[in-house]
Amino acid sequence: MEASYVFYVDNNQSYVEEHLYFEDNIDGFGITMAFLYLMVCIVGLAGNCLVIIAILKLDKMSSSTTVYIFNLALADGLFMVGLPFIASQNFKNRWVFGNTACKVVMVLDGINQFTSVFCLTAMSIDRYMALAEPLRFACWRTPRCAKVISASLWFFSLLTILPMAFHFTADHGFCSPDFATDTLWLGVLSYTFIIGFAIPFMVMMVSYAAMLISLRCRQKLFSAPNHEGRRLEQQLTKMVVAVVVVFGMCWLPFYIFNFLSLHYNSFFPSFVRAFEFAVLLSYSWSCANPILYACLSDTFRRHFRTLLCPGIKSCPGVQCSVEQYDQNDTKTKLKLLFLDLKRNDLEL
Repeated sequence: MEASYVFYVDNNQSYVEEHLYFEDNIDGFGITMAFLYLMVCIVGLAGNCLVIIAILKLDKMSSSTTVYIFNLALADGLFMVGLPFIASQNFKNRWVFGNTACKVVMVLDGINQFTSVFCLTAMSIDRYMALAEPLRFACWRTPRCAKVISASLWFFSLLTILPMAFHFTADHGFCSPDFATDTLWLGVLSYTFIIGFAIPFMVMMVSYAAMLISLRCRQKLFSAPNHEGRRLEQQLTKMVVAVVVVFGMCWLPFYIFNFLSLHYNSFFPSFVRAFEFAVLLSYSWSCANPILYACLSDTFRRHFRTLLCPGIKSCPGVQCSVEQYDQNDTKTKLKLLFLDLKRNDLEL
């Protein structure tokens, strides 16, 4: 359920009262939020477009990981497209684009949001398979298979949001879903929370935890101290913590405020403003991903430098060479595995 409209579902009279209050009291907070919305939109579009260009031009989708990153960046970039409509609604305290536009924008918004979360979840599973059993899962980690899975995730996102498309309306002056009862709305909110946050968050935590455990166990197989393995483990740990923490911080407040809104018969200004900030925070997730790539991925740092500074030559993307391993040489497999994981598979 996307973050832009849930708060005004119930209690239309309360909405009208708050609508009139804020329409007559557009102050520094409204201007500040409009500016922040604009910044998130610009950073999100620019960052995700840079990721998409880097993958298409330099990496050319050479691995399953970059296929998922491409679809994640595409979903995040399209998610930003709906942000100006939401910013306009919040700033003007009314929807001015018509009922049809309301349905279209919110459906596309929901599809892109769910696809972004689903692709990130698929990436966590993909990274675990790359480290735990690279030979066993090699057939599942081809770019072609990743493209099929990504297309399925887009279709599943459409099916997830489609039942709610008929409930989007701008009849009350604000683009929001209109449900007959609070019980029905609670069911929809619980459904979207479980599908769009709880399950993906748990899968990511389990996958990354298992990946770290597997990496540590593999290091013990080396007779001599492996400094490169330790460096990779530290880099991976930072990446895991960053992804999980940022995802939780950006999306959990939004769902908390939605559940809290069910217990209020009327909304006071501080609650409305806090909820608007939670909405902005949820959109910020889509512009945080490119920043994580730049900070935590050596490969994407090289790609970004190549695109932004053409005079600097970047190393080409390295494809996973699982199929080239000598299955009778355990140590050779492990060394090659660490090299491939370092360069490609475990990076964002």
